[in-house]
Amino acid sequence: MSATTHSHSDIRIPGVTEQFLDPPGPEPRSHGRLRYLKGGTGAPLVLLHTVRTQAEHFRRLIPLVQDRYTVYALDLPGMGYSEIVPGASYDEPAMRAAVKSLITQLDLRGVTLLGESMGATLALTTAADLRERVRRVVAINAYDFAGGIARSSLLARFVVTGVLAPVVGPTIAAVEPKPIMRAVLRGGLGDKAALHDDYLDELLKVGRRPGYPGVARAVYGNLPSLIAARSRYPEIRAPIHLIYGETDWSRPSDREANRQLLPAADFIQVPGAGHFIALERPDVPAQVLNDAMPLASVSSTTVLK
Repeated sequence: MSATTHSHSDIRIPGVTEQFLDPPGPEPRSHGRLRYLKGGTGAPLVLLHTVRTQAEHFRRLIPLVQDRYTVYALDLPGMGYSEIVPGASYDEPAMRAAVKSLITQLDLRGVTLLGESMGATLALTTAADLRERVRRVVAINAYDFAGGIARSSLLARFVVTGVLAPVVGPTIAAVEPKPIMRAVLRGGLGDKAALHDDYLDELLKVGRRPGYPGVARAVYGNLPSLIAARSRYPEIRAPIHLIYGETDWSRPSDREANRQLLPAADFIQVPGAGHFIALERPDVPAQVLNDAMPLASVSSTTVLK
């Protein structure tokens, strides 16, 4: 493990430092060197971001919880400023292995896992694997259904389809005009103003890293593995909070399927919110994390106002 005296990102989060986790040895090395943000004090909280984003996705959530948790916000393999390893896998098991590596190498115990979108699915499957280390899971708009970002808008469907195209895909993945990127991300927000320009600029800067277009293409291509990973959910023993935005890309039938699969989970729906709740309603997961009420007394279904 190593730390840097300066951050690669132009976004600063008070009380947070940038650190790196080296692979445990020559093998397995598929995920390479991982970057994460660390700050706060208290029980460990691991934050897992969405598709095509990075640890700074939680810039508004971290200040709300860092007085109760030691936060570890991970850049998933190849994303953000984590190492890009040529030929690495970006399917769900490979990304889950990176999350587990962070937890086990730092010897974190009593961990709360919070993820959004793809990160929510990884939080759930990691909890299934590390039952002795995970104490709670907060899964926001889990990306475990067919369609995903393509449901956001016609533009998003065009971009994802183009990125995955056999011949022109790499070229499309390497070109991300700011107006198009903004429009795609706003398609996941109820409150469009929640997408700040400095965060958009940060994502575009990361997208210019050598090799990053190949990572983006591989991640989109492996999204079906997140759907397959749902089969692991019933193995989880920790308490689970399922949070959905009212206008999330998931359909009511997708959400109900997870409620049936995880009948003991707390279910929260956020009126007016979209897919990126960490951007537009960070107070919601913060309330869940900071609430001192015993889990046994929490209602099985909650609708926030």
